[in-house]
Amino acid sequence: MAKANAVRHFLDIDRLDSKTLRRMIDNAHDMKKAGRKVPAKMRPKGIEDKVLILIFEKPSTRTRVSFDIAMRQLGGTTLALNHTDLQLGRGESIADTARVLSRYGDAIMIRANKHETLLELAEHATIPVINGLTDKTHPCQIMADIMTFEEHLGPIKGRTVAWVGDGNNVAVSWMHAAARFGFNLRLACPEELMPAKLYLDWAKKEKADIAVGTDPVRAVKGADCVVTDTWVSMGDTDAQRRKQILKPYAVTDGLMAKAAKDAIFMHCLPAYRGHEVSQSVLEGPQSVIFDEAENRLHAQKALLEFLLVGPR
Repeated sequence: MAKANAVRHFLDIDRLDSKTLRRMIDNAHDMKKAGRKVPAKMRPKGIEDKVLILIFEKPSTRTRVSFDIAMRQLGGTTLALNHTDLQLGRGESIADTARVLSRYGDAIMIRANKHETLLELAEHATIPVINGLTDKTHPCQIMADIMTFEEHLGPIKGRTVAWVGDGNNVAVSWMHAAARFGFNLRLACPEELMPAKLYLDWAKKEKADIAVGTDPVRAVKGADCVVTDTWVSMGDTDAQRRKQILKPYAVTDGLMAKAAKDAIFMHCLPAYRGHEVSQSVLEGPQSVIFDEAENRLHAQKALLEFLLVGPR
C-alpha cells in the first residue's frame, strides 16, 4: 500500500505507466500552443510560491535553460547550483543534502555524473526529484523527442525510430520509451558499444518492439525517424578509440536516403558536424534539431505540472 505522502519523481520513463506518460506529452503540446504565458488553468496551484532547485554536476545548456525558463513561464522561481556550490557526496552525504534541500524548495532537478546519486537523492528527498541526465539515462530528452516526432509525423505509436551510434544513456531512454509508447525501435551500434545487457533483458521482458544489431543501413531502412548522438560524451576518456569504432555509423545523406521518404532526423545536441552527422544532414530539410531543442522547454513545463500539481 502506498504511503499517503508518497512523492512523485521523474527518474526514468520505465518507472511510469503509458497513460501517465501519454498525458504528459499531450500536455506538452498544449503548453506549446499556449505560448510563453501559460494560462492560469494550466498552472499548478500555488506555483508562484514554489521553487525548483537545479543541481548541475555536469555543464549544461539546454537542460539548464529549458528548466529555468519552464519554471518561470509556469509562474514559479528557480535556484541553480553547480558542483562547486554544494558538498554533494563529499563533505556532506547525498542523503543529508536531500533532506536539507527538501526543507527549502519544492522540487529538485539534478544533472548527475552517476545514476546512483540520482537514486539516493530521490530515496531521501521529500519533494519531487527529476533526472536531468545521468550516465545511465536521459528521460527528459526523449519526452521532448517524442513531442517533436508527433509535431512532424503524427502519433508515434506503431511508427519506426532508428538509433545509429553509441548505445549510450540517450539510447537506453529511447528503449524505455519504445516499450511505453508502443513504437518500433531499431538500434544499430558497434558490438563494443551496445546498450548494457540489463537494458536488453528489460526490453525483452517488457515485450518491447526493439531490434538490436550492428548494421546502420538495416536499422534505417524505411524508418520514420533517424536519431544519433555525439560519439564522445562528457566523462568519456577514450575519444580516439570511440571515433574510430563509430566512424561507420555516421549519419550521411546516403544513410538518410534509406529511411522513409518523409523521415526526420533528430540529435539532442551538441552536434559535431563531420563526425556523427554530416553538415548537409544536420542543416538539411529533414533535420528537426532546433524544434527538438525548443521542445525541451515545453516538455519540461508539462513535467513540472505533473510533479507539482499535487495528489489527484
